[in-house]
Order: sequence, then C-alpha cells, then structure tokens
Amino acid sequence: MQMMPTAPLPSGNAVRTASRNGHHSPDVYGPSGRSPWLDIDWREHQRWVMVEGRPVNVIELGEGPPLVFVHGLIGSWPNWLEQLPVLAAEHRVIAFDLPGFGRSPMPVEKISILGYARLLDVLLSTLGVDAAPIVAHSTGGCVVTELAIASPRRVERLMLAAPAGISTRAYRIYLPALHRSERVLMASTALAATNADLIARRPRLRGVALSTLASHPTLLSAPMAAELIRGAGKPGFVPALEALSSYYIGDRLPEIGCPTLIAWGDRDRTVSVRDADIFAELIPESRKVVFEDTAHLAMLERPDAFNALLTEFLSE
Repeated sequence: MQMMPTAPLPSGNAVRTASRNGHHSPDVYGPSGRSPWLDIDWREHQRWVMVEGRPVNVIELGEGPPLVFVHGLIGSWPNWLEQLPVLAAEHRVIAFDLPGFGRSPMPVEKISILGYARLLDVLLSTLGVDAAPIVAHSTGGCVVTELAIASPRRVERLMLAAPAGISTRAYRIYLPALHRSERVLMASTALAATNADLIARRPRLRGVALSTLASHPTLLSAPMAAELIRGAGKPGFVPALEALSSYYIGDRLPEIGCPTLIAWGDRDRTVSVRDADIFAELIPESRKVVFEDTAHLAMLERPDAFNALLTEFLSE
C-alpha cells in the first residue's frame, strides 16, 4: 500500500446530523482533513487466518468490543480505510478479504453467497468473536444478511451500505458477455492495478476509472483512488457476480431480528437506491438513511457523515 499525500478536497463545515429515516445532506465530499489511515503501517495489523484449510487475509487493530467490516464485489478490505482507524479508538475492528478478492486466494469450492456467509461464521469463531455488530457493503451486505438470518447469534447489529440481493438479480444478463471477455477484463484491470498510482494522480484518469462508483471521483483523494483501482478486477469478481445474480434475499429479510441501519447514496448506479425502500420495508424495525449527491461508495465519499452515523448507531 503506497502512502502518498492527500489531494486537496473541497472545504466545508461539519456534516449535518442525519434524520432518523430519510435523506442526509452532508457538506463535505471525501475526508475533511488528512485521513488517519495514511499514517498507519498496515503491515503491523495484517495476518493470515486459516479457514477450512485456506488462508484469509485479515486486518485487525484497536481494543474493545469487536466490530466487523465486510467489503463488496468491487474491492477488498481497504474499502474501509476511512472507517477502521476512527472506529478502532473504541473497538477491536476487523476487516478481511473475501476469498477471490484482495490478497485472499480463490476458494476450493465454487463461490456462493451461502459459502461466503459460512466462511464469515467460521472466521469469527476462529478469531474468538462470538457476536459483533457488522458493517457490510454491496455484495458483502447480501452475505451478512444471510449470516444474520442463518446464525442470528453472530450479528448484534447490522449496518448495510447499498446492500445487494434485490435488484442485483438483473446482473445475470451481463454474465454471458463477461464470461466471453473474462480474460480481457482481468488483463485490463490487472494493468490498471499496476498503474494505479499514476492513474490516481491524474484527475481525468481517476474520473474515468471510478466514474461508475463515485459521484465526484476527481474529488476523492489520490491515495484512496489508487487503493480502489488496485482492489478491482480480482479473480473472484465474475464467479461472485454469477453467485449474486442467482441469489435473492428479499423473501427472507423479515427474518432479521437485530437492529438494522440501511445507508445508500441517492446517485448509486451500481445498486439501485430504490432497493433501500424494499430493505427498510422488509426488515423489521430497521431505518434508512440516503446520502445526497453520493453514489455507491458512501463510506468513502462521505466518510465523516458515515462514521458519525455508524457511531450513533452503535451507541443506541
């Protein structure tokens, strides 16, 4: 992980407080100052954990009650860089790479949402975590909702950021083309990852690379943009997309019994914000917050507001 100075970001006042169930109008895009993650040697917090005979790349820091973060289809554990150091002040924060993403190798068995949920269950046991709040993004949100239903004792609270599992069934129409072009896709994303720092330092290239994920990609810091580019296009992407497109969580959402917070960006073009209403309606006693002028990466596009919302949720 390269440690580079942050790019200039727009100035602004402190974020406004989110409503209990509605839209959130933050004032700042990106971090409001120098991000704490830039000053951490992450190698000191990385370790390999064996789960069912395969290594999983795990990041841990902080002390206190555990708090778990699960990334989505478009990245790896660094998707939570803006959260981990902040929440580590009061928690033992845990993030990891799902098999086939980041530095975790592909699983032996075929990738599935159920398989990922089972892996998370075993991983938490191996780490000595009986139960914890879990924060999950996109496909990770689908994985964690399955875990919350199948093993409710594991999940004390659930924060879902643009969770997949409803409209994402439509992704199956892209699978034939993706399978035909998988080698080209992997080669092009690998090339981009190799040149991630160069792409990230140039606002125009950064904008092209992240245009589908962020509402203002040129305003993301160069170091963060580089991490996003490096994390994309891993071997697990197409198999995980195939697993996701054949999985529908909607019918089982009423079985979730833990407090649940649903967060979304109103300009999300990856997982439709219309799904937020479905999740909020089907999960008992859940609440929803929609970030204005925000796309698929609310935790990175609006980190101060996201962290404040998460901290408030954990203290309820």
